[in-house]
Amino acid sequence: MAAPALKHWRTTLERVEKFVSPLYFTDCNLHGRLFGDSCPVAALSSFQTPERLPYQEAVRQEFRPAQIGDSFGPTWWTCWFRVELTIPEAWVGQEVHLRWESDGEGLVWRDGEPVQGLTKEGEKTSYVLTDRLEEGDPRSLTLYVEVACNGLLGAGKGSMIAAPDPEKMFQVSRAELAVFRRDVHRLLVDLELLLGIAKGLGEDNQRSFQALYTANQMVNVCDPAQPETFPVAQALASRFFGQRGGESQHTIHAMGHCHIDTAWLWPFKETVRKCARSWVTAVQLMEQNPEFIFACSQAQQLEWVKSHYPGLHARLQEFACRGQFVPVGGTWVEMDGNLPSGEAMVRQFLQGQNFFLQEFGKMCSEFWLPDTFGYSAQLPQIMCSCGIRYFLTQKLSWNLVNSFPVSRPQGARGPTWNVHLPLIKGSWTDHPTPTQRGRASPGLHKGRTGPECPDSGRSPISLPAAPYFFLGGAGWLPCAGPLPTWRLIWDAGQCGGGAEDRGQKQGQGADQPQCLPLRLWGWGWWPHPDDGGPLEAAAQHRWAAQIKKGNRECERILHDVELLSSLAVARSAQFLYPAAQLQDLWRLLLLNQFHDVVTGSCIELVAEEAMCHYEDIRAHGNTLLSAAAAALCAGEPGPEGLLIVNTLPWKRTEVLALPRPGGAHSLALVTVPSMGYAPAPTSLQPLPPQQPVFVVQETDGSVTLDNGIIRVRLDPTGCLTSLVLVASGREAIAEGTVGNQFVLFDDVPLYWDAWDVMDYHLETRKPVRGQAGTLAVGIEGGMRGSAWFLLQISPNSRLSQEVVLDVGCPYVRFHTEVHWHEAHKFLKVEFPARVRSPQATYEVQFGHLQRPTHHNTSWDWARFEVWAHRWMDLSEHGFGLALLNDCKYGASVRGNVLSLSLLRAPKAPDATADMGRHEFTYALMPHKGSFQDAGVIPAAYSLNFPLLALPAPGPAPAAAWSAFSVSSPAVVLETVKQARGRVAPGAGSPAGSTLGPAHRPPPSAGGDQPPEPHAGPPAVRGPRQPRRLLAAHVAAGSGGRPVSGGVGWGWESCPRGDLVTPPVLQLRPPGAARPRWPPAPSGRPPEAHLFSLPSAVPVAGAATPTKLSLLRVGFCLWKAWGGGAHFHLPSLIHHLLNNKPLTQEPCYSPCSLPKGLSPDSQGRKTFPQAFGGK
Repeated sequence: MAAPALKHWRTTLERVEKFVSPLYFTDCNLHGRLFGDSCPVAALSSFQTPERLPYQEAVRQEFRPAQIGDSFGPTWWTCWFRVELTIPEAWVGQEVHLRWESDGEGLVWRDGEPVQGLTKEGEKTSYVLTDRLEEGDPRSLTLYVEVACNGLLGAGKGSMIAAPDPEKMFQVSRAELAVFRRDVHRLLVDLELLLGIAKGLGEDNQRSFQALYTANQMVNVCDPAQPETFPVAQALASRFFGQRGGESQHTIHAMGHCHIDTAWLWPFKETVRKCARSWVTAVQLMEQNPEFIFACSQAQQLEWVKSHYPGLHARLQEFACRGQFVPVGGTWVEMDGNLPSGEAMVRQFLQGQNFFLQEFGKMCSEFWLPDTFGYSAQLPQIMCSCGIRYFLTQKLSWNLVNSFPVSRPQGARGPTWNVHLPLIKGSWTDHPTPTQRGRASPGLHKGRTGPECPDSGRSPISLPAAPYFFLGGAGWLPCAGPLPTWRLIWDAGQCGGGAEDRGQKQGQGADQPQCLPLRLWGWGWWPHPDDGGPLEAAAQHRWAAQIKKGNRECERILHDVELLSSLAVARSAQFLYPAAQLQDLWRLLLLNQFHDVVTGSCIELVAEEAMCHYEDIRAHGNTLLSAAAAALCAGEPGPEGLLIVNTLPWKRTEVLALPRPGGAHSLALVTVPSMGYAPAPTSLQPLPPQQPVFVVQETDGSVTLDNGIIRVRLDPTGCLTSLVLVASGREAIAEGTVGNQFVLFDDVPLYWDAWDVMDYHLETRKPVRGQAGTLAVGIEGGMRGSAWFLLQISPNSRLSQEVVLDVGCPYVRFHTEVHWHEAHKFLKVEFPARVRSPQATYEVQFGHLQRPTHHNTSWDWARFEVWAHRWMDLSEHGFGLALLNDCKYGASVRGNVLSLSLLRAPKAPDATADMGRHEFTYALMPHKGSFQDAGVIPAAYSLNFPLLALPAPGPAPAAAWSAFSVSSPAVVLETVKQARGRVAPGAGSPAGSTLGPAHRPPPSAGGDQPPEPHAGPPAVRGPRQPRRLLAAHVAAGSGGRPVSGGVGWGWESCPRGDLVTPPVLQLRPPGAARPRWPPAPSGRPPEAHLFSLPSAVPVAGAATPTKLSLLRVGFCLWKAWGGGAHFHLPSLIHHLLNNKPLTQEPCYSPCSLPKGLSPDSQGRKTFPQAFGGK
């Protein structure tokens, strides 16, 4: 009697699993027959080095004999192996592989070129020497294998995320030639796919039973020791996969990808080799399979490959032309979505898109950010303005509390786009998982077509489900197996349906007419960054304090260098804008903003490299600042002077410590106009006309500071017992409480030490109590008053703080120094406010967001802590309290308590993170009315952009000078730089504003420029929508002569769909012909012509600025000054993605302005309300 074909689900399933297992029963199962005859390599020798040497240098070193089992290392070293091979004559007609198994990550070099990566962890342990050995083929050859002494995920000691083990050693366990059995491989692929279908669909699915029945029958008829049985088993599989799906089946776009963290558990330099190992293997697959498409993100990694592996880079360009290699992302690196400033996010796209355009001939339309630690609400606007239409990410799936429900989020100003959230129901698990490690499996297929898909039923199309070779962070060495797997899935329409459409790029499927409208998520929009926990990465914005401080400081330095260099170009004809140096510095900063670096979730070695990058930016940035200051003072005879520079777009009067002879400093009250400079006072000044600061220490040890605007009272321990807004007498500190209260929490997550802060840490709150009598008066008043105290946080950590109040300043500053030596502790400072509101406001890039102060819903309580940039504010009608900072990002307002996160002490992956000395400043500002009207935003900017006192080679100019001014306090002119600049409404509501040069720029050295005939500078006026990003240009005429007379408006269309470039106002004489834009001057850097214009003028007396394509909304103003230079004040995101000058610009005479534009009372052109940035 015949035995039953299918007895029990689990036993049958496991029977098939063991038949294909690489671990169990390999002496008799099918996998054990994957390789046939074998022989050892002819000779093996090695060379070890702590350096990462290029191939040409490594092969010249002295190699010594080696054998299987030898140890090499330690961690982060490199071992080069020379492998000499002789293929036996008897193997003619066979497929021959080199089988190589070693610890570490390997790269095979053949004939001087990298050809394939090797790693045991990535299941890539063989290299194809020949797919068929022919008569006459060479039998002997020499290969080199470069082995990095680290695993695929670093070298953690005892745990993946633990600090690396510096003494770890590595071994080679296999090095041999073997015959590869392609028939066995085909059977293994079929059986594994049938197993996946059975598991993915489950026991209650008929198709699942058919798959398992077929696999069981194949095991019955297949004898691994008798190859003649293989065709019978293969026929059973073919009969199953020959069943076709219906025409209404779901479409999946399959695309290969290996996500490589630019640095994480390994240093930056190792990433260079990871890229080579992964991408050279992808090149193999693209050569073997014309239908295989491979997506690759991060311009920085491609630039590394171009520099270190030019041959590989050329191959990638070749496959990009074929459409198989697809650059994606559009950014320099996969940055963190919260910590970088808005300007830095813009530069990510600027540098990335320009690189992709230059190297691959086109820009990216999709933003690829699979791994990040949050998403700014400004990302939609920035992305849309950068030509991005689609977005891929998977980190939203890591939320533990709330699930992101839709695929079409909306940004702060309304733009929407399609998001691919690669959530799957994994074939080896019963729960949806993110495909940061996605295998080509029926489970993945079903997860994208079934109810787990966020828009199931609305769209018949799923976006790329990275098959098999998508491994989180470390790179992945793809094998050929997934390709036939997916081919079988889409041919048969298995697992609920699906047909692969290889020609369609990610994201575009949702634009197809057969799709129903996708559900929309409004502009609060990402739950992930606000779900402060329990979430993966919830703690990213609260630790690695030195890295975050370096990031904020370097963003400021580059901002200031660009502004001063722009002013220097206007002042000195000899000064050249340092475009090349600035690009290098920006790229270094952008590299550090990779999501595992700027957040600090990296090993100590990476953190040290990042700090070195910041030091380079500081050093070179300060050198460029000094050069620009020298140019501003050029041509003035006399002794050295001191220049006080204001890099913000509003006038500032502040107390500044100025250097004096002999190394001393003295306080001075200085006034500097907006985005300009003023000479430093040469002598001590009398007290200012406004009320000086009074400092009084009471008999009980408390200290009161009063400047007539606010009155601050500190108890003897340094806690804030009172903060009064003097004009109204309103108290800001809640009754019966104290502010400036330091609190310590236990900080032990479930696993991800540096990443997670769990909600239960709030249950461990312990106030840090100071000792009475430690408070002392520092500066006794006048221009500045201060008090300071010491605080012992624990037996191992201490804190000192100076509380400072300046004359005329609306906020009190807390200069803090901490010596931090803790383990799994979390330090915060709290300020209970006498204010109640259901919402608090936090600054984000180019704007602000409101978040709840209550815990009414799961969405609310999951946000027990959120991220913010320079300020947060709690306001009720008529009064509020703002907390400002100079380098912190973690914040919360729970009820009426404002809390700022200061320091954490995780121990993995960097055991030394945050240990040592820290300096930072925060400030408290009570205010009347709304935070917008009270000036909280400019106050936070001023705290982060201090006035600069720069030495000059000659005396500083005798008079103050302002380059630009903005009439509305609700508009922030964010950046001034060569051919690009940024303005944005900062108040969060529509704002009318006049933007223009406050004065004509001073003449170039020589001073022979006549004054302009008109009464005042031109300006652009009009309503500004809240959080809208705007662009403005101001340019000089060329030829050394001022331009007077008529003005004209130019309009340019944009080929990028709904993206429209801003209108351009161009000055030229009435009746003059339309100018033709000049080419770049010879001998200058590629972008130099964007700033410095040629002297030849095609039309006599006409301005000839070079017009560049901008993206999205905004406005441009061209102003003819004379002097051969121009400034560009672009918007927050209208960065230039196409540097080719236009050959012609359509213009209108003053009597034929575009409809809706009319001169105002001063002859300036006014933007109508309806324009609205369209």
